Order: sequence, then structure tokens, then C-alpha cells
Amino acid sequence: MRHSRTNVAPTASPIVEAWAAYRTGNATQWTSRQLARAKKGTRVSVVIPARNEEATVGAIVSTIHEHLSVKVPLVDEILVVDSRSTDATALVARAAGARVVHQDDVTRGLPRMEGKGDALWAGLAASTGDVVAFVDGDLRDFSPHFVTGLLGPLLTDPSVEFVKGFYHRPLVSNTGVETDGGGRVTELAARPLINLFWPDLAGVVQPLAGEYAGRRTTLERIPFVSGYGVEIAMLIDLLDLVGLDALAQVDLGERFHRHQGTEALGRMSAQIMVTAWSRLHRRGLVADALPPSTLLTQFRRGGADALPHLDREIVLSEVGVTERPPLKTVARRSVPAA
Repeated sequence: MRHSRTNVAPTASPIVEAWAAYRTGNATQWTSRQLARAKKGTRVSVVIPARNEEATVGAIVSTIHEHLSVKVPLVDEILVVDSRSTDATALVARAAGARVVHQDDVTRGLPRMEGKGDALWAGLAASTGDVVAFVDGDLRDFSPHFVTGLLGPLLTDPSVEFVKGFYHRPLVSNTGVETDGGGRVTELAARPLINLFWPDLAGVVQPLAGEYAGRRTTLERIPFVSGYGVEIAMLIDLLDLVGLDALAQVDLGERFHRHQGTEALGRMSAQIMVTAWSRLHRRGLVADALPPSTLLTQFRRGGADALPHLDREIVLSEVGVTERPPLKTVARRSVPAA
């Protein structure tokens, strides 16, 4: 972005403006039948990482199965990655029409890792599609256009390698609804980092969105960060790998899902910052591979262990991240369904 030292208002860079105009679409541009005709033999998988999502995953799977597999032959495979759930997520997903695999079955023999990124990597490894779409498992009021919107550019434009979704995210609280109140980590952590260090990505509306799709040949060439840094790492790594013009974004409308508390958002932000640090190190912009500390100190009011004079207890969290290597570098293994 260009910053003015005069009274002239700053403007977006020509690169960002051109990309946003040329590579931004809307889910209403494509129908499922149009895309089914356009796929021409391309196999499509939808991967849903899910941990304790029995309340929502069934409706997501059944919607995709009914509208995009049975009524229209667009989606060839619906894969739910059960990420160490303690509820009936796997049973509900299977009953709704998904193939279910357990994260630890896919990664058996590899170092154990925590977090969403590892479940996504497992989903890529276990799925079979030439094009793979990822959808979060906690969405409410799910609609087929969340999938068709992501698939549209990939099935109609061979120059597109990866598509990111964006949407309005209402924040519902006891005092009412803030229309775009969701995405707090994006605005407070991810967007500032991107604008400062990867300004070509400044036109991405929601860099941390959990809905995106890509070509397998491209996704298998990038690492997957194990924790909440996976989305920002994916964007940065894809920018380096295929270039900005091969990336696109699509407006998916409105997204409803549960929101986390401020303390949890702080941990997410810290993991994103640690992930950004690793990419800055790879570019030679920071000397050390790791930041001075990956231990996050937070304060929780009250509690049995509240410190004198503070009326708060100290809560420590390890926010370091690990990475699965590009799938292309890992030997293929058969994965049984759960």
C-alpha cells in the first residue's frame, strides 16, 4: 500500500486493485448444473475437518450429498476428518452420507500434531479429488452455494489454482447483532501482518476464512501449519509458489457459526504471529527461526489461583506451531474409513 506524507489520501496499490477487480467473483455466478457440465471428468472432493461438531456436521454433509451429489453429479466425495472428537461427530457424519476418517489414522507413523491444520492435511491425504474444497464443520444455515462458489473459478478457468471464500460474519451477542463483527482476529492480527509484509495479498477480504478450494497438484506442494496459522501460511506459501494471479476469491454471502471468547482469540492471534514469523525468516527478514518466546501469558479474572493484589490468575499457553511437510514429499498410504 502507498502511504502519503501530504494531504492526498492514500490509495490501494495498482496490483491490489487490479487483482481484486479481476479475481473476485460471487457465488451466484455459477449453478451446480453448469459446474457439473464444466468439470469434464475432474474429480471433486469436499473435505470437512470436524472436532465435536455433532450439532452441525450432519446438516452440512446431507446438504452437500443431496444437492451436489444426488440431484446434480458435481461432488464425487464428501470426506469428514474426525479430529479426535469425544462426541458423535463421526456417527452423525457417516449417517448423513460422508466417508469418515480419523485424523490419527491418516497420520499414523508420523509425529503427533495438534490443531486444525493437521486435520486439513489429513483430509488432503485421504481424499481423492483432483479439486479439493475445504469447509468448516461448525457452519449453521449451510447452503450448497458455499461449495459451488468455491468450485466455480477452478472448474471454469484453468489459470486459477486456489480460491478463497469471503462473507459477512454477523457477531451475535446479548446486546444485539453486529453485522460484520466477526473476524476479529483477521482485523487485529492477520490483516495488519499481511499489509505490512505481504502487501500483494492486501486485497484478500478474509485471509483466515475456513472455506477455500484448490487443485490437488498445487495443494500437495505446500506445507500445512498444524494450528490456527494454517490459513495465513497457506496464502503466503501459495503466493510464493504460484503467484498472485493464480489466486482468486469468491463472495459466499453470509456465514453463521459459533464465536470464541477473547482469551481464545488471543491464542489464535499469537499462533498466526508465530506462523508469520516463520515465513519472514524464510525470506531472510528475521534472523532467528523462532521468535524469542512462544509462551503466551494471559490473565483471567478471579479463579482459585488468583495472585495477591491482582485478583487474577495467570494462564500460560504454548502457541508454537509445527508443520506437516508438503504431501507430495510423503509416501502415500491407504487409509481405512472410520
